[in-house]
Amino acid sequence: MKRKLAGALFVGLHLAVVPASAAPKPSTCNVPPVLAELQADLLLAELGRDLFYDPILSGNKNVACATCHHPVFGTSDGVSLSLGDGGTGLGPRRRADPTNMPEQRIPRNAQSLFNLAYPEFDVMFHDGRVERLDTGMIRTPLGDLPNEGPLSVLAAQAGFPVLSADEMAGHYSENSVAQAVRQGVLTGPDGARQILADRVAKVIGYRARFSQAFGSEVALTYPKIGRALAAFMAHEWRADDSPFDRFLCQGELLEPEAAKGMALFYGKAGCSTCHAGRFQSDQDFHAIAMPQIGPGKAARFEDHSRDTGRMRVTGDPTDAYKFKTPSLRNVTLTAPYGHTGAYPDLRSVIRHHLDPEGAWAAFDRDSLILSSLDGASDFAVLDSETERAALLAAREQYLPALTDTEVDLLIAFLHALEDRSGIDGRLGVPKIVPSGLPVPKP
Repeated sequence: MKRKLAGALFVGLHLAVVPASAAPKPSTCNVPPVLAELQADLLLAELGRDLFYDPILSGNKNVACATCHHPVFGTSDGVSLSLGDGGTGLGPRRRADPTNMPEQRIPRNAQSLFNLAYPEFDVMFHDGRVERLDTGMIRTPLGDLPNEGPLSVLAAQAGFPVLSADEMAGHYSENSVAQAVRQGVLTGPDGARQILADRVAKVIGYRARFSQAFGSEVALTYPKIGRALAAFMAHEWRADDSPFDRFLCQGELLEPEAAKGMALFYGKAGCSTCHAGRFQSDQDFHAIAMPQIGPGKAARFEDHSRDTGRMRVTGDPTDAYKFKTPSLRNVTLTAPYGHTGAYPDLRSVIRHHLDPEGAWAAFDRDSLILSSLDGASDFAVLDSETERAALLAAREQYLPALTDTEVDLLIAFLHALEDRSGIDGRLGVPKIVPSGLPVPKP
């Protein structure tokens, strides 16, 4: 699929380093009708909220979506690489459970969830393995699916963390979901996702609400769970009322430092080369030589710790080490940064963009936020000259040098992308969920 431009308000701004005069100007921008409609669909959103915070969707009933995507941590989890199944606690306090040790860390940093229902967001995950196609289909690791509505790509992605042994499914022989995953039975009446749907259907509080939302004669399947989760994320974490949005939509002036930072962002600094569109992402993939830590993305039979990113999806060597450009909405609250959470703050990740070689040379392993995990090989790539050289050779960005003052101004602009309503959420964290299982709490 040929990646399309991200957002009509900024067409052309991400194609090259542009002068400050090309920074976005105020214009009329309304909420798409479909989002306004979703905001009113509280029945489905409330159902999705309970499922999002309910560990019932994990194989061992010990991990919820909210375990790695909690509003307290900006819809992420505040660590470089998460512990999913086999962990206890939340955020930086999460630890390996000695009675059910994780096999490895989750290989990539937990992404934030803001604005994913907007039509600009047509690829999901760091490598884009769930993607809305121009043909009207959605490409997924389980094959192409029909695109049945504006939230289809968001609903489709909700079906994959539950199939990951390290994230939610659990490890071999621990439970029926994990067994089905390891045997490759993922869909169909005996598939891992249907096992989870049947589990949810046995909970009276869920069964009645699914009947209300979808009709009493309709079978409860995992795609319906995905639709409910998507409706919740669309409703809860819509972040489009930041100072930057009010500048765009109502012409309200930004604070002076933020305005200078915006001029840099869309001008000399060249940030909009990739961070384009209203939500500062071109929805494309770029190699910027981020430090690789953790287990990498390797099959269990492979013996390496590298993560080649987009190439694992496309098979195209020119996609090696490319990862999706993240949106920058509420980015000030979603540290650490990078696809492995390699950098603890905005200043360090900006400095990496400007000088990857220098950032690698000065990389501080002690700044990583990692829970202790016996046997973890976290630095195999960092310790390999060959692997480091391959990552740096794939780099495709060359940005101008910036002073510390200019970096400060960029950070001031990033603060202007904060939307408190999107951060705090609209429905909030439930005190209890229908399954009776514990809700993840800090």
